[in-house]
Amino acid sequence: MTDRPTVWKEMPRINRDLLSPLQTTTWTFYLWVGVLSCFVAAGAGAWTYQIQTGIGQTDLNHPIFWGSYIASFVFWIGVSHSGTFISGVLRLTNAEWRRPVTRIAELMTVVALLVTALFVFYHLGRVWRFYYLIPYPNQRELWPNFRSPLMWDATAIFTYATASTIYIYLPLIPDFALARDRIHGWRKTVYRWLAIGWHGSQAQWRTLEMAIRIITPLIVMVMISVHSIVGFDFGMALVPAWHSTIFAPYFVVGAVHSGLSMVLIGLYVLRKVYHLQNYVRTEHFEKLGKLLLVTTLVLAYMYFAEQLTIWYGKVPDHIAVQNSLLYGAYAVPFWFMVSCIYIVPLLTLVWPRFRQWPVGLMMVGLIINLGMYIERMLIIVPPLAHPRLSFQWDEYFPSLIELAILVGTLALALLLYSLAVKFVPVISIWEEKLGKKHAQEH
Repeated sequence: MTDRPTVWKEMPRINRDLLSPLQTTTWTFYLWVGVLSCFVAAGAGAWTYQIQTGIGQTDLNHPIFWGSYIASFVFWIGVSHSGTFISGVLRLTNAEWRRPVTRIAELMTVVALLVTALFVFYHLGRVWRFYYLIPYPNQRELWPNFRSPLMWDATAIFTYATASTIYIYLPLIPDFALARDRIHGWRKTVYRWLAIGWHGSQAQWRTLEMAIRIITPLIVMVMISVHSIVGFDFGMALVPAWHSTIFAPYFVVGAVHSGLSMVLIGLYVLRKVYHLQNYVRTEHFEKLGKLLLVTTLVLAYMYFAEQLTIWYGKVPDHIAVQNSLLYGAYAVPFWFMVSCIYIVPLLTLVWPRFRQWPVGLMMVGLIINLGMYIERMLIIVPPLAHPRLSFQWDEYFPSLIELAILVGTLALALLLYSLAVKFVPVISIWEEKLGKKHAQEH
């Protein structure tokens, strides 16, 4: 049992350590922001050029009308969903070790959702008519086409963004109040508005805890249902290798898999940059490594089941797609993807000593996310490249304009996250204190 005076002495240190990134900024941060801003500007310029000259600047053409933009949409929305899902599941199970992890995962949700919405606009040929996706009677007295996957995705993003904003904002209120009392300048005014009059009374704490308990199971259910809709974009289409009932659960598990990997990367980087070794410890990496091993096994089983079903069915259109992956035009990226998502994690995460190595887990997270992005591309491109009539078969590779937009959007995600951790405590301060109190009592 921790000595009570010692616990109370730790409270000012926790405030000082976790508010420090908000109060001090080094020249390396400004350099990092400047480099990212250059890449963002290049991506914005490429998108502007695409808008002016048309969607033909991409390599999208008949029969491949979906490409890197839709693959990136699926990838980023998976990361956004998994952030709140991981946080929600850890809260539901009352895992005490969750406290340094939840805020990092939740911030990833915010950034990834903003980035995800951009890919819907990238994919539109006439961006200035984006409001056609909004479900309201337009000036032509026609409702939007609810059978269009773009409509489903726009509705899914709006629903999830609304629920996630509430879920993420509630635990931030006490930390905003603390920042309001300790940070000066224009940000003090912003924190005062965001704290909405919080002063830490018993009634406020009871209301906050009740609100979090209510919305936590709801956000988990919303995540599963919304990401299933993304799977329906493919599963309900009569395209070879897409028309399958496994896509909804497969996409949900894949989202959690890539999200866990992204959280591991974020944990390691933030721990290193902001010297959070006292809060993000080896045990957190080990437990996340175990969860990542579980999702690897589940995802491997589902992928094997899907490929086995295609092979056993012997439907010529589906077999053509499968052959192109196994030993055809897409064999190299396919086997590289299998190595990144399944083989490397299984060969490393099964060892307890490796799961206690933060650098190794961060590298595995990078490898998994690289493989997950390639996997999203392989879900989309090979089936569209092999329609039922063989003389229509074609190939696809992103154009330079697409690549510039993709790199610029990745830089934007990193930039937004870097700015977010300078405005929001990256670890929940009040939850960290509560954890110390629980440790004292037990």
